[in-house]
Amino acid sequence: MNRGMIQNIPDFTHEAAAMSGGAKYVCGVDEVGRGPLAGPVMAAAVILDAKTIPEGLNDSKKLTREQRKEMDELIRKDAAVSVGEASVAEIDELNILQASLLAMRRAVEGLSTPPDHALVDGKFIPPGLACKAEALVKGDARSLSVAAASIAAKVRRDEFMAELARIHPGYGWERNAGYPTRAHLDALRSLGVTQHHRRTFAPVHNILCEEPPATP
Repeated sequence: MNRGMIQNIPDFTHEAAAMSGGAKYVCGVDEVGRGPLAGPVMAAAVILDAKTIPEGLNDSKKLTREQRKEMDELIRKDAAVSVGEASVAEIDELNILQASLLAMRRAVEGLSTPPDHALVDGKFIPPGLACKAEALVKGDARSLSVAAASIAAKVRRDEFMAELARIHPGYGWERNAGYPTRAHLDALRSLGVTQHHRRTFAPVHNILCEEPPATP
């Protein structure tokens, strides 16, 4: 059955089109972590083997945490996978969009096999890529390679934030991955701002700018 005939299921159409145009290695690229108040933004680049695409591969947002972990293991068995990131300091210096594009470029550059063509989720193509590229809005729901990248990036970032949660307990990063949940915002006010928080993001910036309470 053609996966593209099933609503909202990514397929290999864009990869096949690039290959028919002369590309030998096509990678999907996606990022995760633009919205959190803490932690780096991460991106992944994945070159799938068309003969060994895991059954059930889909946009990471449509899979449970456990399904993502299982799918990530299957992807890594036969695909080329690279994860890149941009630090909190780079996010605060560049802005979150430019930092996301930087993480994407680093992910592509980290692939063991240099791609000929990149399918990039979203509206923007990272500057400085050494290969042809096209932007795919909602690419993780349209391209299997981008969907694979969305899973690889999400799994790695969730693991990273869980590791940070053990160092900085109380913010719930093992559950919220740094996103501005009520529990995270409450912890920010009670525990304060860590070095892993993005100081240019409004909730963090506002807390840093608050005047200390007057002493009696």
